[in-house]
Amino acid sequence: QVQLVESGGGLVQAGGSLRLSCAASGSIFGGNAMAWYRQAPGKQRELVAYITSGGSTNYADSVKGRFAISRDNAKNTVYLRMNSLKPEDTAVYYCNAGDYAIATMTGWGQGTQVTVSS
Repeated sequence: QVQLVESGGGLVQAGGSLRLSCAASGSIFGGNAMAWYRQAPGKQRELVAYITSGGSTNYADSVKGRFAISRDNAKNTVYLRMNSLKPEDTAVYYCNAGDYAIATMTGWGQGTQVTVSS
């Protein structure tokens, strides 16, 4: 059974920082690109940051220069460092496979809530 457990969210003032963590079971993590997604109320889930198994990264334009994704392959864990947070970053953040079709088949964890106050 695939498990995805996100943590590290919270309430932070605009301009602040948070680091999210995601522990993934080996069946989804091993050899796969991984990604962080977010879903704000009333909006569709969107990809925020993406990392290949080799460590290459890509980001949504809205978070470039502020967010950094990383992974620890030995621990099956993905991280998202978020700096200079803005109120529009408020959302539930999820990690999953970087391939959205695989992510959909895998199912989603509970996510972690990030709330940025102005």
